[in-house]
Amino acid sequence: MSDLNQNKIIIAIDGYSSCGKSTVAKEIAKKLNYIFIDSGAMYRAVTLYCLRAGMVVKGEINLPVLLENLKKIRITFVFNPVTAHNDVCLNGENVEQEIRQLAVAQNVSQIAAIGAVRQLLVAQQQEMGRSKGIVMDGRDIGTVVFPNAELKIFMTADARIRAQRRYDEMIAKNEPVDFDEILKNITERDRFDETREESPLRKAADAIVLDNSHMTRDEQFEWILKKVEERVS
Repeated sequence: MSDLNQNKIIIAIDGYSSCGKSTVAKEIAKKLNYIFIDSGAMYRAVTLYCLRAGMVVKGEINLPVLLENLKKIRITFVFNPVTAHNDVCLNGENVEQEIRQLAVAQNVSQIAAIGAVRQLLVAQQQEMGRSKGIVMDGRDIGTVVFPNAELKIFMTADARIRAQRRYDEMIAKNEPVDFDEILKNITERDRFDETREESPLRKAADAIVLDNSHMTRDEQFEWILKKVEERVS
């Protein structure tokens, strides 16, 4: 483990929504004493900003107003001693729970497809990774943000399995939820992410595929940790 801590690398985890990318990335970062950067949470925070400001009406984004206010949006992370993970902050406000709501999930793909939004957040992400020793998950980490990352993983899973995981998660939080609505949201996000013009979701040529449809979190963790050991040994 000492070699893992000394020879720090960048771990880029891309893949489809609700694959559990953030969950496993957080655990890997904690194990390696790396910094975890949740890029998806950053885009969710921008989406929350837009929803609060009334920039999204019936699924349509007021792009001129968003671009005018983009420089006012600052995304940061703060360590949460209770969870031992970093929470995302929107202009200094901890919004870790609010960005997980369905309204944000239903609009985040559109916001994330806007070039100016991506340019802003990619620049912030690259700055965070200058010293290496980070784990970042998202849609274009291995292809756009860190194309030279030492370890690239592309996560996938069956859409219905992903929907069930998301359903169980929301039920556990006592949130009103409908399975069919979640499945529809996931399949729509997959299609949108794959076909958007700005940084579409795709597997980097040198990425390793991890299909976790029938894997436990512990199995995924051990699988990734083994790949890390191979890269730094």
